[in-house]
Amino acid sequence: MRVRARKDSNHVEIVKAFRDMGVSVHDTAQLGAGFPDIAIGLGKVNVLIEIKDGSKPPSARKLTPDEVKFHDEWSGWIEIVCNVDDVVNLVNRIRSGR
Repeated sequence: MRVRARKDSNHVEIVKAFRDMGVSVHDTAQLGAGFPDIAIGLGKVNVLIEIKDGSKPPSARKLTPDEVKFHDEWSGWIEIVCNVDDVVNLVNRIRSGR
């Protein structure tokens, strides 16, 4: 039986930060099975985003076994963000083409 997907406490803040920077966001957290929490789009670039709570210790931010499996098998772009600074840095990288 599938365990109900949980959202990190900063999920809403991260989604808002992306949207405030003009990024399209689709919340996929309910999919579970290791699928990342959100999908973003900016300038024809799409990225799957795993949200981790940056206020927690590194051991509590580790990927789950399902997330590790998904990340290992996915050939597209996946990023892990832990806070708004990570969002700003990622959006700036996308905009600069890096």
